This record gives sequence, structure tokens and C-alpha cells, in this order.
Amino acid sequence: MNRIRGKTAVVTGATAGIGEACVLALAERGARVVLLGRRRDRLDAVAARATAQQRGETGGQAGGGALVYALDVRDRAGVAGFADWLSREGIAPDVLVNNAGLARGLDKLHEGSAEDWDEMIDTNVKGLLDMTRALLPGMVERDAGHVVNVGSIAAHVVYPKGNVYAATKFAVRALTDAANLDLVDTRVRMSSVDPGLVETEFSLVRFRGNAGRARQTYEDVEALQPEDVADAVCYVLNAPPRVNVQRMIVMPTVQRSPFVMAKRLAQ
Repeated sequence: MNRIRGKTAVVTGATAGIGEACVLALAERGARVVLLGRRRDRLDAVAARATAQQRGETGGQAGGGALVYALDVRDRAGVAGFADWLSREGIAPDVLVNNAGLARGLDKLHEGSAEDWDEMIDTNVKGLLDMTRALLPGMVERDAGHVVNVGSIAAHVVYPKGNVYAATKFAVRALTDAANLDLVDTRVRMSSVDPGLVETEFSLVRFRGNAGRARQTYEDVEALQPEDVADAVCYVLNAPPRVNVQRMIVMPTVQRSPFVMAKRLAQ
């Protein structure tokens, strides 16, 4: 059964990687998707693909198509403006996918950059908080809705030099657990999907455009693809209303922990 068809879903960090894959997977299942991200040109390109997929799912009826809104989730006033825009447009989101997130640097804590720390905390924690605070009250008022936070295996196991990034993902895990307690007397659900190694722009961002260093992260490893995580998100969202998948850990078959991973054999 497709319980996603006809829903309206907001996806942050929708310009690439897991966010883009979530947009396309949701549209393919008949959802109207509102894309958020910093790069308007990328948003427009992904939205065009999503609208085409939605038409295919709904037999030529685009159901409003995909909508775009350029926004950096670190901008608290901008998030509030987005919520006002939704209200003016008469859009009441059924789903929020808090996907926007990043890592900066790979340093020992005592050698780390305060600038990197601020960017990770402001995006991964405060951005998620502000977006959730903006949209969750409407879901509670309607007594329906689902928030999915895209976390990380780093929310469960800290790896060397991943200190502050891991701390932000531990925070996401704690916030997801705490919100579920707050929502216990409602029909609103909150979940986290926590992937292991996924081949995206993540490492390119972490190493500030150093493509060679980023490429080493995925060499000789059959990593997850963004579509794999999007499938997990859709599984969580498609669960019957009586089911709340509070936390899902998804790793590539070759990875059994951040420290145990099989490399491909040389051809």
C-alpha cells in the first residue's frame, strides 16, 4: 500500500545527495514535495525532475508539482519566513524530512576550528531545531504528520577525529527521542534514519572541495547510494499510522561498524 501518495513533504538540503534522492523518491510515490536548499539553480533542476516523476505516478496529474524555496536552514529568520510563506500559500505539510547537514574538517578536538564547529552546530542541530519548531506545531494541531531526521551512524559510535560532527548527530538522536516523548499523546510521529557510509558530496564538503581527499573515502568500498537512504526514509513514512519507526540504522553490507569495513578485492 502506498500511504505517501497525496501527502505534502518538505525536504531540506534538497539540492544534492540524500536530499535530492528523497525528493525524487517521494515524488515517484505521488507526494507533492517542497524543496529547500541554498542553491536555487540546483533546486529548480531537481524540482523539474520531481514534477515529471509525479506526473508519471499520478497519470499525468502533477498534483501541484514540486515547489522550491531557497533557504539556508542556519537563517532562523529565513526559516520563520518560510513558515509564513507556507501559511500564505495554504500549504500544510504532512511530512518534514530534516536532511540538511554537513561535516567540516577531520581534526583532533584540540586542533579543531571554531568556524567549522559553528557551521556544523548551526546546520545540523540549530537548523533542524528551527525547522522542526516552525512546522511541528501545525502537525500537532492537525494531530497528523511525520518528521524524519536524517542522522548518522556517528550518532551511535564516535570515530577518530569525528568529535564535533558526532556530537551534533548524538544531539539529533537525543532530540528525536525526546520529541517522541513530547508527542506521545498525539498521532504525530518522529523518526530518525541513521546511515553509515554513503557516497555523496559529504566528503567533498567536509574537505572543502579537495576532490582527491574526498575520493579516498569511497575508494574500493561498495558504499550506500543516496537512493538507498531515500528508500529507507520512504519505508519509515509508509508505515501504517499505528507504527512509529523511531530509529533505523542503515549501513552498506560491507560495513558492520564505523571501524569494520571490507574493501573490494583488486580486479
